[in-house]
Amino acid sequence: MRVIVTGGGTGGHIYPAIAIADKIKEMEPDSEILYVGNDVGMEKDIVPQKGYPFEMVTAMWLDRSNLLKIFKTGWGVLKGTSEARRIMKRFKPDVVIGTGGYVCVPVLLAGKQYGARTFLHEQNAYPGMANKFLEKSVEKVFLGFPDAAKYFKQPEKLMYTGNPVRKSFFEISREEAREKLGLPKDAFIVLSFGGSLGAEKINEVAFELMETINGKDRMMLIFGTGKWYYDAVLQKAEEKGIKIAENVLVKGYLDPMELYLAACDVVISRSGALSVAETTVCGKASVLIPSPNVTGNHQYYNAKAVADRGGALLIEEKDMNSEHIIQEVLRLYNDAEYLKGMSRASRECAPVEALDLIYNAVRGR
Repeated sequence: MRVIVTGGGTGGHIYPAIAIADKIKEMEPDSEILYVGNDVGMEKDIVPQKGYPFEMVTAMWLDRSNLLKIFKTGWGVLKGTSEARRIMKRFKPDVVIGTGGYVCVPVLLAGKQYGARTFLHEQNAYPGMANKFLEKSVEKVFLGFPDAAKYFKQPEKLMYTGNPVRKSFFEISREEAREKLGLPKDAFIVLSFGGSLGAEKINEVAFELMETINGKDRMMLIFGTGKWYYDAVLQKAEEKGIKIAENVLVKGYLDPMELYLAACDVVISRSGALSVAETTVCGKASVLIPSPNVTGNHQYYNAKAVADRGGALLIEEKDMNSEHIIQEVLRLYNDAEYLKGMSRASRECAPVEALDLIYNAVRGR
């Protein structure tokens, strides 16, 4: 099978595409896979590291602020579709699969025009504009959350699969991850992160938690600041006279994420669809603080799906109180049964069959 996968901008679109590509290669080692992305998103850095050939097309997000920018977006889509058609003619895909982001528009349109079978995956409970636009051009729309179904117009195309998570997240144990990262075997470890670039509000909570945990026996904080905030966090600690102890690990970027998630006991994070899926696959109790600055407040619904089943604490940013969050973390530290219950409930929310369902649908099974 010859497959083009596409998805761009952030890891939330890129890693599901890589997970699907990995599944196809696992099931059909002789398959040929090409990743098509854009030069603006993170895919140009991430995809080559994962071993897949990578090509780029023009793609632009829709800016409705004035007529000129709308025209520019339309021109970009036409140019990108033309570029993608040339890739289709050369690569000759049987299947084109998109996982979101504006780069999917020209690639899936070109795939449809070429005559390949086309598929789309929507990770969030509230679909993005590009995916809603592309619904008419694909054979099936795979859903990460069933709530997304009400925003699409062709229910016969919809299939709930959950969000695809790379196989590596299923394979590593807590003990193995700690050994590989050189972390203490018996410590209670809190992992805080706000995505690859970071989230200021998450970092505010994590900084106060750091002050509580710093130097404390049998506790550890892994503070993933994000690239944008790393220097600022260290400077703030210096200004406050905080000497960061060995039980606090401050990192600008967490890689490989599967090791850090497997190694920890509790997660504090935003609730992007991919982060939630990976956290539940690893069976981790979590404190989820949805970003209020996303379309349709979809991160709230991502978090609610886990919180309603007891696997997470959902705290909206408008209600966020660092003292309350720290108290909840300490409660999990002091109450092993409470922690086990949340961890078990989290794992029960995991999309363990997502990749099998997607692969079988693509294969017409």
